[in-house]
Amino acid sequence: MKWNEPLFKAGSGEQARVGVLVSHGFTGSPHSVQELALRLADAGYAVAMPLLTGHGRTPEELEKALWTDWTADASQAFAWLQERTDRVFATGLSMGGTLALYLAERHPEIAGIVTINALIRHPHEALMRTVGRLGLPRWLKPVGNDTKLPGVDEKGYDRIPSRAARQLALLLAAVRGDLPLVRCPALVFSSMEDHVVPPGNQSEIYETIASADKTMVRIPDSYHVATMDNDRELVSARTLDFIADRSQAR
Repeated sequence: MKWNEPLFKAGSGEQARVGVLVSHGFTGSPHSVQELALRLADAGYAVAMPLLTGHGRTPEELEKALWTDWTADASQAFAWLQERTDRVFATGLSMGGTLALYLAERHPEIAGIVTINALIRHPHEALMRTVGRLGLPRWLKPVGNDTKLPGVDEKGYDRIPSRAARQLALLLAAVRGDLPLVRCPALVFSSMEDHVVPPGNQSEIYETIASADKTMVRIPDSYHVATMDNDRELVSARTLDFIADRSQAR
């Protein structure tokens, strides 16, 4: 697969009736979660890994995107899985985890979610709204490739459109306000050191969602992009176990 290609793959074997949505993060690309998506597909699950609007192309395209485009992308991928399976899970890295929470807030039938260093509160949201509304400065510093493992390239943008940063802030506010609506099983991954998303985000998610079945997993040897870092096997294995266990629940 190319680094910026989406993946929509029907399931096979015993797991064919279970679907998993896998979402990448803000300014990133499917490449950052591609290994996890392929592991899930190899296990027989139906997998939908969308390319979010404005991503995987140029920063100028991201500049035109709205936060509702990203929620629409996730919702359409979720619907694609619902048409083909009996149970659907949603996973995501960073803003992809935000989108998993968004779906869980609006789809009580969702079988479970897995968030990986998800973002629901940014320390500079007020500034993001202000500069994004003005479009000045036009570009902000990039946030990609935060890994402890040297030489990793998640294929993210080398600059962030300020207008897109405002859209991210709007998404965070919308999702954060409805967190208590999340009642499905939840697996929350949190890197112990993360230079993009403050780890306090994961504690807030875990403490605010209303799920009776929820687990926090601390990631010891990876930074933000844990799906491509030293603990990627831990993330994949625990995700596969979580989905396998809840796939059989009725």
